[in-house]
Amino acid sequence: MPGGRLTQQERQQIALGLADGLAYAEIARGLDRPTSTITREVMRNGGPTAYRADLAHRATEHRSHRRRQAAPRDPKAPPQADGPDAEAVREYEETLTTVFMVSGAPKMMSRVLACLFTSDAGSLTASELVQRLQVSPASVSKAITFAESQGLVRRERDARRRERYVVDDDVWYQSMMASARSTIQLGETARQGVSILGPGTPAAVRLENAARFLDFVSESIARAANQAREILHTKPEAPSDSTA
Repeated sequence: MPGGRLTQQERQQIALGLADGLAYAEIARGLDRPTSTITREVMRNGGPTAYRADLAHRATEHRSHRRRQAAPRDPKAPPQADGPDAEAVREYEETLTTVFMVSGAPKMMSRVLACLFTSDAGSLTASELVQRLQVSPASVSKAITFAESQGLVRRERDARRRERYVVDDDVWYQSMMASARSTIQLGETARQGVSILGPGTPAAVRLENAARFLDFVSESIARAANQAREILHTKPEAPSDSTA
């Protein structure tokens, strides 16, 4: 995070900015911070309507303390040569969680999806999610149920008969198609208002133009998603036999 961690005073400024209805970018400029830092901070701590500077500051200190306890490091131990940096992975998971939340997903579902997407297998059991997220099994179950209803997660049984939650290669395609269907419905609803408000009236013209725009966008999303779907199933190239 450029400039180090947010201070309590900066969090108070964020809270004041939110109360004044300022955009994240405007708050970020006032603090000389990246917009992504402000977005992540707010969404991680209740969202724009429930953000409180004091609670956010205590929550950050608690997370930092928990990480130090969970991953003590021997200063004499050599750095790990293989695998991603654990702290960098945690930071990325938080960033991915924030992006999911900004797109409209509930916080717990966003955290679950971030864990699943950053796991090599693309799947985790309920107990593994509970351990990684430090939340109750009920919270995980509720998040999975909602994600499954949106076509973002599926369930399967492993060799030990444990239920695993999986994000497969098609999850982004399904998400785009769901967005296209939602946009189509919005366009249809806008068009219904034309006859009700009277064709030719300013309000009806506004709604008709909106419906035409939404029709075009939904068709474009669906067409692009179908054309690009195979990209999601691209496998890494096998190393050449001639490689030394």
